[in-house]
Amino acid sequence: MKNKALKRLICGLSLLLAFLPSLSFALINPLKSDTVTSNGYKLKTIIVDAGHGTRENGTHSGASGSYSTESNVTLAIALKLQKAIEKEMPDVKVVMTRTTEADVGLKTRSEIANQNKGDLFVSIHCNSLSDTRKREAVGHKNGKTIYKTVSVPDRSGKGVLFLVYGFHRSGEEQEALRENLFEEKDNGQQNVLDDPSAVIAINAFKAKYRKQSIMFGNLLNKEFTEGDGRHSDGVKEQGVLVLCHSAMPAVLIETGFINNHEEEDYLNSEDGQNEIVASIIRALINYKAGVEQVSP
Repeated sequence: MKNKALKRLICGLSLLLAFLPSLSFALINPLKSDTVTSNGYKLKTIIVDAGHGTRENGTHSGASGSYSTESNVTLAIALKLQKAIEKEMPDVKVVMTRTTEADVGLKTRSEIANQNKGDLFVSIHCNSLSDTRKREAVGHKNGKTIYKTVSVPDRSGKGVLFLVYGFHRSGEEQEALRENLFEEKDNGQQNVLDDPSAVIAINAFKAKYRKQSIMFGNLLNKEFTEGDGRHSDGVKEQGVLVLCHSAMPAVLIETGFINNHEEEDYLNSEDGQNEIVASIIRALINYKAGVEQVSP
């Protein structure tokens, strides 16, 4: 392993060892004083990902409602979120994966996040329920009922959902971490994953990022439910490619069910979008304080 990569490893492990115990303490027993403590870590860059987009042929890659698409709704929310972060968290850099309607591939989104050394990946999406299929009687023939299977829209979905990557795709996150932690290529030298110290570092960062992802997901869930009174299906793990390919804490926010008429109106309204952004900002501010170990 080259010296530069080794130094990154040692620095990363030192930070991790200092970070994890204090994080647990801060969550369980926050300091009640006027002092400010810090582990030296700063949340510097947030990646805001407007989910899906419009393909070159004019079709949309995401969900659709009766009059709007996930592509347009998520972009509108993401752009509002960008402005809100820049206003409320001026010391944090915001990197957008897309700022136009044009779709961006999942791999490209992760590459943008990793190349910009993001500290947190926030992906904005709209949910939708698939049509249900049922058999209906359409007539009779020879004394027997004739049935036909039809699709019926399911518009019962309501509320928010927060996704973190599932363990079954942890190998893909390991590869993303390897590329981010060890920038220099092997050039015929020992493979990074053959080095026990490198494997320890990667596994430690995987555990840390997963813990932070769940922490941010729970903060989001609290703000949406307690702050805005939204129904929530909670924080769940799922094998979302864009999450496990991003070498940083990452949460996908399903902001609402676009195929539910009431929810679609909410998602397209200025008030609804502003509420969603405000909830995310409150969670981000609390998350930043937590990972930076700042105690008011």
